[in-house]
Formats: sequence, C-alpha cells, structure tokens
Amino acid sequence: MIEVRDLTKRYGDAVAVDGLSFTVRPGRVTGFLGPNGAGKSTTLRMILGLDAPTRGRALVNDRPYASMRYPLREVGALLDAGAVHPSRSAYHHLLGIAVTNGIGARRVREVLARTGLEQVARRGVGRFSLGMKQRLGIAGALLGDPPVLLFDEPVNGLDPEGVHWIRGLMKDLAAEGRTVLISSHLMSEMAVTADHLVIIGRGRLVADQPTAEFLGDNARTDVLVRTSQPAALAGLLRGAGAAVAEEPGGALAVSGLEPAAIGDLAATHRLGVHELTVRHASLEQAFMDVTGDAVDYRAARTGAAAMFRRKQA
Repeated sequence: MIEVRDLTKRYGDAVAVDGLSFTVRPGRVTGFLGPNGAGKSTTLRMILGLDAPTRGRALVNDRPYASMRYPLREVGALLDAGAVHPSRSAYHHLLGIAVTNGIGARRVREVLARTGLEQVARRGVGRFSLGMKQRLGIAGALLGDPPVLLFDEPVNGLDPEGVHWIRGLMKDLAAEGRTVLISSHLMSEMAVTADHLVIIGRGRLVADQPTAEFLGDNARTDVLVRTSQPAALAGLLRGAGAAVAEEPGGALAVSGLEPAAIGDLAATHRLGVHELTVRHASLEQAFMDVTGDAVDYRAARTGAAAMFRRKQA
C-alpha cells in the first residue's frame, strides 16, 4: 500500500503540501481529489521520489520508491502521457523502459494488446492522438505487472469508448488486489469509479473516507415539489420549519421535511401535489462544498450580456 505521513513540501515561503497524512489500501480504487494548486501533483511526485519532501515521508510497501532495485515491478505510474520521444514507436518506447527493469519483450506485447495499441505498435508516437498517448502511458504503468499503480488524469483525451474502457480497467486492477490511486478533476468519473476518496485543499487533508460515506455526509438533498398552488404550499412548508426555494416553472425545492410529511401537509390543506422527487447532490457539488475555502483560482461569474456590452464599449 501507499503510506503518506506528515508529508510537507515548501518552495521558499510557499507551502505546497502541509503535514499531509493518508493511506491508500489495496483492493479498491482511491480517488485523489483537490482544486488546482491543492498539492496533488507535488504529492504524487514525492511518492515517486521525483521531489524530496521538506518533512515527513512517503512509502510504498514500507519502502521509499528510490530504494527499489526494479521499481516498475513494484509501482506503475502515469504522470505525463506526453513525455515520449515523438520519433520512437510505441513498441520500442516500451521495450526501452522494459529493458531497464529486466522485463522481456513478451510483456511489452501483452500490455500493448491490453491497452488497444497492438495495431499501431510500430507507429511513431509523434503521430499519436492525445488519447492514444494516454493508452501508451497506461501501458507503461502496467509494464512490470506492479501491485501498486498511480495515475494522474488517466482519462484525459480519451473518447467515450476509451473512458468506458479505462473505468473498467481501474476496477479490474483493484479487484485483482492491487492498490490503485487516481488523481482527477473529473468528478463524474470519480463518482462511478472510486471506492474511496482522499481530498486535499491547500496541501492539507480535507476528507479521507469511502465515496458513499462522503456523499452521505456532504451531499445536500432536497425534494422537488410541483403543485397547482405553489405560493400557498410554500407558506405552509415554511411554517412547518422547512426551507423552501422557488425553482423555474413554479416548482419548489424543499429541504428539512421528508416527502411523506410534505404530501401529508398538502393533503391536510387540500392542495394538489403533482410531483414529489427526492434529489441528491452530485459528487461534484459535494466536492465544491467541502473545498470551497481552499480554491485559489476563482474566475468572476459574468453574464453573457454584460460581457457583450463591455466588448462593444
């Protein structure tokens, strides 16, 4: 497994990672999430020995990555899919890496087939699309058949079929008992792929819990209510202690009361109800709620009309 203990990284006066501790365990997909500038990439680089921590430690199976004689057999990683010589073929790129870790050509062919690159194995990587480079990077991570895998934005550039494929691949790797850590900004993918979440903000731990538990603790829920008399029902609901917000089309968003209680209240006062739908907030919304204070780069929200007027001025 991966163990991060009191990990800290400073660049002069700037603190990229600040006393961070968490454990990534085998047999599940762990999503590593955080806003831009949260310290995710720096943390991954310290786990892989590419950056030295100012304080603390990052271990893989109780050892620093730099101490491993054949690291590809223990840890596979994809941090930058573009870090490939453009004139080298996919096959020879992987073969060159394999030789450094005592891995044979047969395994190179196996990972090319598993990532769907068998037919283009002899093509120069410079002619690859971004999605194909992503697949090649994943093939490189799988090359040593390692028990621990780290991926930074693995679905970047993939088409829908590729996204579906990698989603299944990550789950399959975890089901085989491997430790799988994925850093991503795509909350929709993390919601259906990650079993566990580690969320950081400004270099500090924000959450470390199973995905379902995180959503249960942080995802807001409400009830969408449609009625023929929204103003009258809204007044009754507020009187009963519910929070009510108007939705487009005359619907009401109600929180603080269960659907049955809302229906009973409407029936008591002979108000017709056309819809009662429980709505759960997405992982994206829950993530934004818990990391809202840790966002360093926030664009101003400006209406299209105002932007158009400024351009015309």
